[in-house]
Amino acid sequence: MTSAPDPRRGAAAEAIRRYAPMIYGPTALYSVGQGAILPLLPIIARELGADLATAALVIAMLVVGQLVGNLPAGWLVSRIGERHTMTLAAAVSLIGIAGMLLSGHLGVLMLSVLLIGVCASAFALARHTFMTTRVPLAYRARSLSLLGGSFRLGAFTGPFVAAGLLGIFENEEASIWFFGACLVVVGLLVTFGPDPEQAADRAARAAETRPTEEEDPEALEAEDTGEAVTGSIPTAERIGVFRTMARHRRVLSRLGLAAASLSAVRASRPAVLPLWGVSIGLDSSTIALVVGISGALDFALFYASGQVMDRFGRLWAAVPALILMGGALFALSFTHELDAATMWFGVFATVIGVGNGLSSGILLTLGSDIAPKTDPAPFLGAWRTITDAGGALSPLLVSGLTAVASISVAAGGIGAIGLLGALAFIRWVPRFVPTPGRD
Repeated sequence: MTSAPDPRRGAAAEAIRRYAPMIYGPTALYSVGQGAILPLLPIIARELGADLATAALVIAMLVVGQLVGNLPAGWLVSRIGERHTMTLAAAVSLIGIAGMLLSGHLGVLMLSVLLIGVCASAFALARHTFMTTRVPLAYRARSLSLLGGSFRLGAFTGPFVAAGLLGIFENEEASIWFFGACLVVVGLLVTFGPDPEQAADRAARAAETRPTEEEDPEALEAEDTGEAVTGSIPTAERIGVFRTMARHRRVLSRLGLAAASLSAVRASRPAVLPLWGVSIGLDSSTIALVVGISGALDFALFYASGQVMDRFGRLWAAVPALILMGGALFALSFTHELDAATMWFGVFATVIGVGNGLSSGILLTLGSDIAPKTDPAPFLGAWRTITDAGGALSPLLVSGLTAVASISVAAGGIGAIGLLGALAFIRWVPRFVPTPGRD
């Protein structure tokens, strides 16, 4: 028996095409520019007199800015909307670019990077909020996985752009100018390009057949039950960031911590794999090749993650991803002294790349799934703060465990966090997350 074509497939493709000029395109462009300056920040810091530890702190300022910017960004998106927030973030980021270009002082460089991180969180939260309010549950994961893939594309290609600019101009400032140009184009696209909110509204009105909505699209916010209205018409209540966190503390303290464990395991890869390669005596080119293959697998699987989540549910992406990454890191911790340590390093780095690819978009999707239907921005700000905190603490945990014990203990500890996170997802996702229809 042949089933009829599912109209949601066409709807998903149409949504992706509609959001490309204003969501996916600017996201990829922004991340290309950001990826072009990240490898050069330590060099710029060293030129200003920083030692190795301080140079690492300059890079950390970007993560700190993203972490502290989530809650204010949630408030801002709630007040002025997604589009205006993205425009403002692009404009204010140019101040950070100017600070990096004109600064001759290490402190100003750190503040400039911090400001860029804050603006990056505002930009990310605005696009996340828009996708949360506009994309239907049936193909939400695919749309958000593509959003994550757009960012990964930029992060993957950015360092190559930086290398090319260095070869041409022989100056690190060229990458900063490139990032500034990317921000200008992003700001212009967001400000003057076709507004996907208006396009989504027009599409929704065109699909709506009820005559009352044709006469007044804003007349019906809720389903008409046919009963007389005896009370006041409900309106969306904006309760602010901290009241939102208090109201939703149960899901944030449970599913949020599970999501933070996934973020921590994912963030550990750039720290653990290079350190492991160095510790077993590999040269730089071999380490770069292994890490590059892992990253390529990660990027190749980003859309497959969304397909899995939409077809079978969120657990079928989150749990296998954590089991693969956590299990691989835990198993890797026992191979350091083996004769075949190099072979096992390549094998488990590949497994980690596959697991990371399967997790693409899962944190965005879960946040959208459990966010309040009205005014989701404050909740998403809290959600992203928790998940970003997991990612920010992971490299510190790797560094601390390596310092007090060994890289094997660090890898095993992060792996254990991943396996415990898988159990937490199994426990809490069915309780809090709606189940999408099978595609």
